[in-house]
Amino acid sequence: MRKGQKKLSASLEALKKAEAICESNGLKLTKLRKQVLNLIWKKPGYVKAYDLLDELKKVDPSAKPPTVYRTLDFLMENGLIHKIQSVNAFIGCPHPDEHNECYFLICDRCQKIEECCSTKINNVVSSTSKNNNFTPSKVTFEIAGTCQNCLN
Repeated sequence: MRKGQKKLSASLEALKKAEAICESNGLKLTKLRKQVLNLIWKKPGYVKAYDLLDELKKVDPSAKPPTVYRTLDFLMENGLIHKIQSVNAFIGCPHPDEHNECYFLICDRCQKIEECCSTKINNVVSSTSKNNNFTPSKVTFEIAGTCQNCLN
């Protein structure tokens, strides 16, 4: 399967998962929410909110920033996408039901972001928080560097 086909397949799978999650939680996956999720999955690497707005304006010239941000908030709250804080951008989540053990490897050259999972990360965060009488509300690990493809 070629790279473009993988992205399309991932996009279709993400939409199926999003529909199932919304249905099971009594939420509505509107046309706009589907469009934004699809745009995020189709972009290589990450996508910024204003890039999404530019894409949406091609099909709906009346699209405005608050609409995009509300849509992104919905998608994040329901685990369908992640916000990458260090670059203020968004990526699709390949496994929206599992978020406590994830971290991100971000290539400085090609902007590819790999989502990785490890129970060890969760254990360290829990232990450190407990030892410091701290209750984390949100944990995000982002590791910047260079991916193998860019090193070659």
